[in-house]
Amino acid sequence: MIRGKGRVNLELALRMTEAAMKQAFREGAAISVAVVDEGGNLVSFQRMEGAEVSGPTLAPGKAYTSVALRRPTSELPALTGPGGELAGLAGSGFVCFGGGIPLWSGYGGAAYVAGGIGVSGGTVTQDVACAEAAASVWASR
Repeated sequence: MIRGKGRVNLELALRMTEAAMKQAFREGAAISVAVVDEGGNLVSFQRMEGAEVSGPTLAPGKAYTSVALRRPTSELPALTGPGGELAGLAGSGFVCFGGGIPLWSGYGGAAYVAGGIGVSGGTVTQDVACAEAAASVWASR
């Protein structure tokens, strides 16, 4: 669980997208990255030159999914498959593969989801690494 404090604002969202893109450069990936607030509303979006055409749909979708389900989207393939706890969820507007991370705020029993990060364009491993780089900005402020 990535913990920080406060709310997602534009200045912070821009710093998070920048961190994700720097990680993508190190990974050799061209990505799209989205930051959403606690309601899943888009706060910031960036698309690197050469990023896949699906990124403007998938990155915000991963960010929204991580907020709505309050879990990293990398956990969803096992949960949404046949017999899984969330079987049937995939394909119903949720993006159920890695690259989305919820941003938690508060401490102790008062923790709540304050927003989310979504990254798309690399491999799932690259997308997760870029999302984690963005989330580290949230956690370190």
